[in-house]
Amino acid sequence: MISRLRCNLMNSYSTSDDGNQTSPESDKSVMEPLADPKKFTKSVSIDPEPDSLDSVLSNPHSYPITIIPNRPTTYYGLTMHNGKPFTRQASCRSRNFRPGSMRKVRRRAVFKNGDCNVLQKNLTRRRLRFLQDMYTTLVDTQWRWTLLAFALSFILSWLIFAVLWWLIMYTHGDLEELHLPHNQEESGWQPCVSAINGFTSCFLFSIETQHTIGYGVRTTSEECPEAIFMMCFQSIYGVMSSAFMAGIVFAKMTRAKQRAQTLLFSKNAVICQRDGSLSLMFRVGDMRKSHIIGAGVRAQLIRTKTTKEGEVMTQHFTDLEIGADDCGSDIFFIWPMVIEHKIDENSPLYNMSATDILNDKFEIVVILEGTVESTGQSTQARSSYINTEILWGHRFDPVVVYNKDRQAYEIDYARFNETTQVDTPLCSARDLNEIYKIQEGFTTPETTFTMRQLSLNPSEQAS
Repeated sequence: MISRLRCNLMNSYSTSDDGNQTSPESDKSVMEPLADPKKFTKSVSIDPEPDSLDSVLSNPHSYPITIIPNRPTTYYGLTMHNGKPFTRQASCRSRNFRPGSMRKVRRRAVFKNGDCNVLQKNLTRRRLRFLQDMYTTLVDTQWRWTLLAFALSFILSWLIFAVLWWLIMYTHGDLEELHLPHNQEESGWQPCVSAINGFTSCFLFSIETQHTIGYGVRTTSEECPEAIFMMCFQSIYGVMSSAFMAGIVFAKMTRAKQRAQTLLFSKNAVICQRDGSLSLMFRVGDMRKSHIIGAGVRAQLIRTKTTKEGEVMTQHFTDLEIGADDCGSDIFFIWPMVIEHKIDENSPLYNMSATDILNDKFEIVVILEGTVESTGQSTQARSSYINTEILWGHRFDPVVVYNKDRQAYEIDYARFNETTQVDTPLCSARDLNEIYKIQEGFTTPETTFTMRQLSLNPSEQAS
């Protein structure tokens, strides 16, 4: 095939464009590449997979995987094009970005700030049910709607009672020209309410009556019993509406959700060894000096589970046994504490290694509950950790130190999320316990004696 291609090239290049015969030396440049096929070979260096699981596990700081910026245009030798600077189109792909290398964002039930990622739909009679519980609806709604309802409750009541006062004056005849205030002395007319000239006067009298202002100009008389009844009814309504709206604003400002904003959870959870066993740990803290009374911490694992009957439970909750030091889940919450879940035989994470943690889909929801010392109200703070937010082989740095100058313990919240990488086996807790059992079996005196007997010859055993 090469000889045939060589003949074709000789025939095509034997004559030039002007009809002159070309020399064989001129064809040497054409023939040389074909004569030496090694020149076609190109040295190709295959880089190791940058996003492989082994590289990620060997360097925990590398995940979540980051995108390397695009190389400059001079790297590709495309600096000028027809005398003009070459502009390379910005690309969203890079050397590390390849199909399957970028991890998807995991779905989570609870956000890091404690809000639940839950939406509701197809609720029957939803608006009616929410209106029946008006107090809770106004407390839970946003501030702009609460303030709007607060203002409308007063303005609309002033207008409605102003209309009722105007109807009382109109039916009694106080709004006729001869019965107006400037003609009452001449006509001797006794009005229901003095100093009423029209609807504006009725509106001002409604405000004065509802809020018991009493400027001393407009007053009711004994002429109209309906006016006396209306004054009593509006006074009662004014006290009730003011108390109701003031209670809503107070409850909204002092609700426990606002106190939870000063309760902190660490950004990541860690897994390392404690007392020879693997433990899952996270840190909680309180920014205020007023403590949480009776603080308790709970943790639940949300994971897909398949029952024996084949039912797939996508949101299955499992309680995790947690504790701080040796105090259990009830803690004396005076400074940041590390909450620990020991991964033992009863833990749902017992069979999960570092690879399984990285590839599996689950979420750990942590809840801190207690009573606010200053208000006496119960509060609850929530957060969650997905699998990519768990650092295998890390340990939290201490944040509480004793200051001899100030004679008090100091808390450095700048190091609240800081961790230190420590040597930790990448196997599961189950495999680690089996390894420990094997090691203990080889070191016990009984096992050593038995192995020595097995190593002896039958004749030596008989003697």
